[in-house]
Amino acid sequence: MEKTAANPDLRGKVIAILGSIAPEIEEAELRDDHPLRQQVDLDSMDWLNFLIGISEQLNVSIPEADYGRLVTLGDLLDYLRTKLG
Repeated sequence: MEKTAANPDLRGKVIAILGSIAPEIEEAELRDDHPLRQQVDLDSMDWLNFLIGISEQLNVSIPEADYGRLVTLGDLLDYLRTKLG
C-alpha cells in the first residue's frame, strides 16, 4: 500500500526532471505506455541528460546497459521503483 502512495510522488519527480530538459511538455498529455523520447521529441543528448538528472536528483544508479530498457514513462517508473525499493 505504501508503494502505491509513493507512485504519484515518483512520477511527479520524474516529470519535473523531464521538464527541466524539455520545458514545453504538457504533463497531462504524457502517456505511460508510449515511447517517451517520441512523445517529447528528445534527441539522444537530451535523453542522456534526462537520465543523468534522474540519477543525480533521485540518487539512483542507472547503468548504461539499462538504457535500452527505458523506453516508456511506465518502463522508467517501474525501473526506478525497483531501484529505490
